[in-house]
Amino acid sequence: MNLIVSAIGQGFLWGLLGLGLFLSFRIMNTTDMTVEGTFPLGAAVSVSLIVQGTNPFLATLAAFVAGALAGLVTALLITKGKIPSLLAGILTMTGIYSIDLMVMGKSNVSLLGKKTIYSLAFLQKLPQYFDSVVAGTILMVLVTCDLIWFLSTDFGQAFIATGDNPQMAKSQGISPQQMTVAGLMISNGLVGLCGAVVAQNNGYADVNMGMGTIVIALASIIISEVVFRNLGLASRLFAVSLDSIIYRLLLLAVLQVGLSSNNLNLISSLVLAACMMLPQVEEKLRLKQTFMKGFKHD
Repeated sequence: MNLIVSAIGQGFLWGLLGLGLFLSFRIMNTTDMTVEGTFPLGAAVSVSLIVQGTNPFLATLAAFVAGALAGLVTALLITKGKIPSLLAGILTMTGIYSIDLMVMGKSNVSLLGKKTIYSLAFLQKLPQYFDSVVAGTILMVLVTCDLIWFLSTDFGQAFIATGDNPQMAKSQGISPQQMTVAGLMISNGLVGLCGAVVAQNNGYADVNMGMGTIVIALASIIISEVVFRNLGLASRLFAVSLDSIIYRLLLLAVLQVGLSSNNLNLISSLVLAACMMLPQVEEKLRLKQTFMKGFKHD
């Protein structure tokens, strides 16, 4: 039971990562590899500040800002440097690795004995692992509601229009470059925020903790599209967060079979590949059933 509760809590926390990538990958139609570096950057900034005595909530906010600045760098490489988005993200991600080492001073920093956002009195009174469930639920609801509000504003609608059709948006007086900058900053800010809350939940920050994060985020997005279809934007945003829980439970189920935790990245890739292929498999099965019905009718 504790394992299931822990997986649900982790799902809520990691759901922020899925929301961040959803903005760039689905709404902006941009392949942004920056998230592989932004996640550990948020963790490094928040943990380092907490160790130095900063209020954990301010440290968490600083992680969002750090992530947004990383997104700004990628956006400027794309809009001003005319570098393809995939390469721009890889360049930023690579540079962030050195920044993480400078921020932390070493490859790993522990939060042992330090107060975090999970040190609040009401969270401490909860049963084991329920603190991450409650904190994750609160964060998920607040962030998702804020995103829904943002995307319903004129600026948010311009942001969506740019992702749908940049040329049409430009003809309506919208600056695609400004939308790209804003979108990547918000997206990577959320990823940095996710890195901060996950690091505080784990009790440490590690320079390599961002490895494979883009696969985890994509899994949340793809699973939400496979499990919950024909949803509106607001419902889709909530589905991305909730399906991060489904993804965590799938990993837990696989690990319970007896596979080593060292194979998590491989398992994540296989789960994502299976989810992405499922619509094509269903389509082929549907066509086959239609063909067989027609054959029997003849």
